[in-house]
Amino acid sequence: MGIASEIRQEVKKIFKTAWTTRKGTTVPDVDDLKLGNDAVTFEAVVLYADMADSTWLATNMKESFAAEVYKSYLVSACRCIRENEGEITAFDGDRVMGVFVEGNKNTNAAKTALNISWCRKLINEEIKDYYSSIEYTLKQSVGVDKSKVFVARTGIRGSNDLVWVGGAPNYAAKLCALRDGAYASWITEPIYQSLLDSSKCSNGTDMWTRREWTEYNRIVYASTWTWEP
Repeated sequence: MGIASEIRQEVKKIFKTAWTTRKGTTVPDVDDLKLGNDAVTFEAVVLYADMADSTWLATNMKESFAAEVYKSYLVSACRCIRENEGEITAFDGDRVMGVFVEGNKNTNAAKTALNISWCRKLINEEIKDYYSSIEYTLKQSVGVDKSKVFVARTGIRGSNDLVWVGGAPNYAAKLCALRDGAYASWITEPIYQSLLDSSKCSNGTDMWTRREWTEYNRIVYASTWTWEP
């Protein structure tokens, strides 16, 4: 039997097999789900942190320098996610996905976005110290949204991972791709409305600016503020 026939059978099986779903309260591991139509659903806040112009960096800068920037950004973002009770769920080249499901998840995710923005400034300072002759400034953006998510295991035996289906993973990923001046942190209106004052205001000043996301007809909030972890 050729590979085409095997693929055809697998696809048919996916579409005709009933799903087994259950409600979850924590971020699942790959081993928590079967490779078949097995899924966990729960309410989650999803964060995506994304470097800007990474293709230009990899193409035009020395490989070792580009790798140092990549590593510095992703390590910093991961540290901030974990520090604020989030779980690191996926890497995609120059970006990382974090999921928050417990405690003050909206506030924690928004704080994480501001923490990562602070890290960007730190990395740029280190670049100037170590590579004074290089004209490069790291830019980045973080997107945050919340929704019900449907998490399933996909791939083949020996090579598989979790797929996250829902509004939040998609909108958070699209938000972190926005490039608008100094705004580096983007949250949707439901996130903003659920924030505790600790992640909304600084000395009585709102850290978030209301914006219209005309492409998707949604209200979002953006920030230029940074917050040291």
